[in-house]
Amino acid sequence: MHNAKMQRIWPRPKTTAVALHGSASTQRIEAAAAARLPAHALMQRAGLAVARLALAMAPHARCVWLACGPGNNGGDGLEAALHLRAWGKHPVVTWLGSEEIAPADALASLHRARSAGVSFADEPPSAFDLAVDALLGIGASRAPEGRMAQWLDRMESSGKPLLMVDLPSRLNADTGAPLAAAECRVATKSIAEHDYFTRPVSRICLNLLTVKPGMFTASGRDYADEIWFDDLGVADSDRSMSTADARLVSADDVLIPDRPHASHKGAWGDVAVIGGATGMVGAAFLAARSALHAGAGRVFVGLLTGQPTRLDPVQPELMLRDPQTLDLRGMAVVCGCGGGVEVQAALPRVLSTAQRLVLDADALNAIARDGSLQQLLAMRAARSLPTVLTPHPLEAARLAGMSTAEVQGARLLCASQLAKRFACTVVLKGSGTVIAAPGITPWINPTGNARLATAGTGDVLAGMLSAHLASVGDPVLAALRAVYQHGRAADEWQAPPALTAGGLAATIGWS
Repeated sequence: MHNAKMQRIWPRPKTTAVALHGSASTQRIEAAAAARLPAHALMQRAGLAVARLALAMAPHARCVWLACGPGNNGGDGLEAALHLRAWGKHPVVTWLGSEEIAPADALASLHRARSAGVSFADEPPSAFDLAVDALLGIGASRAPEGRMAQWLDRMESSGKPLLMVDLPSRLNADTGAPLAAAECRVATKSIAEHDYFTRPVSRICLNLLTVKPGMFTASGRDYADEIWFDDLGVADSDRSMSTADARLVSADDVLIPDRPHASHKGAWGDVAVIGGATGMVGAAFLAARSALHAGAGRVFVGLLTGQPTRLDPVQPELMLRDPQTLDLRGMAVVCGCGGGVEVQAALPRVLSTAQRLVLDADALNAIARDGSLQQLLAMRAARSLPTVLTPHPLEAARLAGMSTAEVQGARLLCASQLAKRFACTVVLKGSGTVIAAPGITPWINPTGNARLATAGTGDVLAGMLSAHLASVGDPVLAALRAVYQHGRAADEWQAPPALTAGGLAATIGWS
């Protein structure tokens, strides 16, 4: 017996720390474990885990179709089939392998399944109650083709529950990018045909041995309603053979302590919002309002519009000032929200004097095209002044000198490279927002949903981040707290059905 542990990783209201391992680090862990275990032990454990979750997922299923690929992912499916047959189910296996070239473990599982009387077929059964995708795993480098692609289409369009072994067969384990651009159509179609926020759980992915980063960023979140993990009973000593490629932000990581009763507004920091060019004043006010709701002691707004604005009637606590009169040396500054081209002239002073700084939106675009601003940004790091950049993928592409598709195809790598280049903390927004900083393992945020895909929500995040930066000073902790809290607010959104940035800002709390 082995002491394997299975748990649901996502979604859940609270998680402990979860390490994420890509393909290369998973293979190192697997090799270390396999060297200490009997032959085929890991595959047998994996197959048992798949069978157990299949039974829990569809306890009344009779016919279970297991689509098994030619490699070890297929071997896991073969092992699962023999257990399901022993438990009174009718598993039907379609196998794309060849005995002449099958890996040794998969070949052993093939013989075990045949000996157990598992049914094999050349084509999927005409009717089935549960499908198991055991076609491709972490070793896949290109998109499914031919019969494999046809079988995946059949599973995804059947309306029946789908269990994916280790990884969806169309997904890159490391990046969360589809293995080919055409596969984006499949994930989008499945979302469009169901209510994204109320559909029943019908697609589960069981990560085996390690939790894969690709499940939580880019397109990964669109492939599964739930993500489960079984550690296969592998010892921590074997896991120590490889460092994690990323970490999943958990509620425990971002706990905000209670504020002492004997505190005052000065204890929680001042925030200055510099932005709001002509026609975009709302962006600056959204950032300022969210900073106030996120717990900043005082919030000042320096508009770049050049037109006099005396009061925010929605949030009269905000103090409007000429940006040139603000003493930025004692403040956390958020610059760029609705900044337009006017922000270019304001940035040299902001970069040179702000004690703590969040750069967003048009400030990032200005820095991307101006080498002198990039030098000023680098000088902040030399002076140990914390800075956070909050690009969406297009802004990140401009900063990195690449295409948006290249950013989305390697989100962890891009965020880490930008953090190293500019010596600051980077928050790469999007599905599975990435938080990176020099010298640390990057983080992926699991909260948030498509409701955030509306104008102004990024301004709200920037304001929240500035409030946390004002109070704690640590840019990574501030980013983790703000990003997790921002996404959680969207997950908990109830009424009205459409999330608006102004409504989101009003729901933010500092606890």
